[in-house]
Amino acid sequence: MRKRSLLLSPRIAFRALLCFALFFILIGTAWLWHRAPQRLASISMPTSYEPPRPVAHPIDYLMKKAYGTYRTLLEKQTTNLPSATAAYRSRRGRHPPPGFDRWFQYAKEHDAVIVEEFFDQIYHDLNPFWGVHAKQIRQQAKHFSQVISVRNGNVSVKTDKDRVWMNLWSDLITNIQEWLPDVDVPINVMDESRVIVPWEDINQYIKTEQSSRTLIPLKEVVTQFTGLKQLDDDPGTLTEISWIDEGRFWDTARVGCSPDSPSRNMSAVTDFKGPPPDISGFPEGSFEGYVANWTSTKDPCLQPDLQEIHGTFVEPVSQATTHSLIPIFGGSKLSMNNDILIPPAMYWTNNSFYSGGEEHGGDWESKKTMVVWRGGATGGRNKEENWTRFQRHRFVSMMNGTAVQQAELNITGPGQGPNFSLQSYTTYHLTATRYTDLGTWLQQIADVGMMHLVCFPATGNLMCPYTDPYFELKDTMTMLQQYAYKFVPDIDGNSFSGRYRGFLRSTSLPIKATIYSEWHNSRLIPWLHFVPMENSFVDVYGILDYFIGTGVNFKTKNGTELTEGAHDEEAKTIAMAGKDWAAKVLRREDMLIYVMRLLMEYARVSDDQREKLGFVEDLKE
Repeated sequence: MRKRSLLLSPRIAFRALLCFALFFILIGTAWLWHRAPQRLASISMPTSYEPPRPVAHPIDYLMKKAYGTYRTLLEKQTTNLPSATAAYRSRRGRHPPPGFDRWFQYAKEHDAVIVEEFFDQIYHDLNPFWGVHAKQIRQQAKHFSQVISVRNGNVSVKTDKDRVWMNLWSDLITNIQEWLPDVDVPINVMDESRVIVPWEDINQYIKTEQSSRTLIPLKEVVTQFTGLKQLDDDPGTLTEISWIDEGRFWDTARVGCSPDSPSRNMSAVTDFKGPPPDISGFPEGSFEGYVANWTSTKDPCLQPDLQEIHGTFVEPVSQATTHSLIPIFGGSKLSMNNDILIPPAMYWTNNSFYSGGEEHGGDWESKKTMVVWRGGATGGRNKEENWTRFQRHRFVSMMNGTAVQQAELNITGPGQGPNFSLQSYTTYHLTATRYTDLGTWLQQIADVGMMHLVCFPATGNLMCPYTDPYFELKDTMTMLQQYAYKFVPDIDGNSFSGRYRGFLRSTSLPIKATIYSEWHNSRLIPWLHFVPMENSFVDVYGILDYFIGTGVNFKTKNGTELTEGAHDEEAKTIAMAGKDWAAKVLRREDMLIYVMRLLMEYARVSDDQREKLGFVEDLKE
């Protein structure tokens, strides 16, 4: 019998060799894949390297969605009186107030963009007053300590002393005095807002307003305001208002939240030592970690964690709050407040401290690809036992490269700083941290710091004993100087930030975090006109990583220059869109147009014949 040869046939040998080759290729690929994250930081990339961008980023989606919202809004623009009155009746359920034709003419003559939704804030603020007797509104306004009055087209001011804010608001109203009915406008001169009515009461007031909506027959319409002569002749006496000026403000405020809201039944925190509670993963309600609903992001009723991370609730500088619905006008308020919003006095001033003057910054390409912020340690009474919970302290610490590096290396708690906690790099998939640590990256892209630490009790200088180890004061930087940088965050102080309008009008990109509402809420679209940010600032690194990437002229530890991940054109697009839009809807003329309409509506709700008052000339043959 023939013996079988020990040699393989050529065909079998080739197959065996191919199998062995494929096996070693797979093993080698797996090893390289496993080693890639460890080796990536040491790879020396050529300067011409252009890494492929991901197909989509959450911010890409949010920007696209914002543009769709904008286009839908502009389709509702009215260009003549009939379309404006029709839009009013459709949205408000009643006839426009007397003088609406003159208001519209003034708006058209001043090239206003007229969209009925732009004035929603007026009705959000005034509608509850339809549940209060008109005479009571008039008397409460008349007897308030700070009042701007209009009589027969002339403005007068009642105040206890000369106040800059009162002078500015008086000047604003004086510019439109000849178009206004007689009114008394009570003014809040405090930083903090004043009126918080229990939700159950406001709900009943709103039901009263809704039930009063009707397009009454033309022959029953009253076309002239009653005026305030009778009030001036007999001011009457005012029932004393009860003011709450002590206790935890959170407990005072949460009664204004809906009974089924997360914050309504959450008692005030009393221990504010140490950093705020750690936030793991993406903020609730966000779109993959980024603000998707700007209204809910700012709402303390829906964001109970705000009571532990914002000075307004930790310990405000002052408080004088009433649970009664009385008319008080002011520049900002919380979602549970029932104050009536007017454009802030700081927005009316020509003071360059708040605006940067008439210069709004140079071309985008000439700016430094960096973040800049300057401010005082305001936000409330920061003390040794609570300073770690204040928003401005936290923001400055989180943007300080050295502080972040120390947190990254903290052996007692990795990622833990004295007043902030860091998330894992992988939560927001940061590009920059694939090449270096977070602190080194921030040192290259951020110029952020305090100019005054404003401690309590006051020390008489710019520093604070309990925060000296954590903060180094920075030199003052004017608004105009800040416009030399591409990215300008805006953070709440004791209330809203008076620099926001200036930032919006500039050629830089505002990154906004706030819990406060302002008159222009319905005019600005997040991700189109500005970049919204969580009040925890947990998304700030993701935002900056998207727009700046690894950083222009940024070098890794091995000297490699990288710009991977940067979306500079997208940043420029939002910055320029915000600037152009602010030049159309946030002008001084737009403030006058808003206040004129507000005071017409306020005069109506304060009039005994309010349910019959209206403008109907456009309906007559």
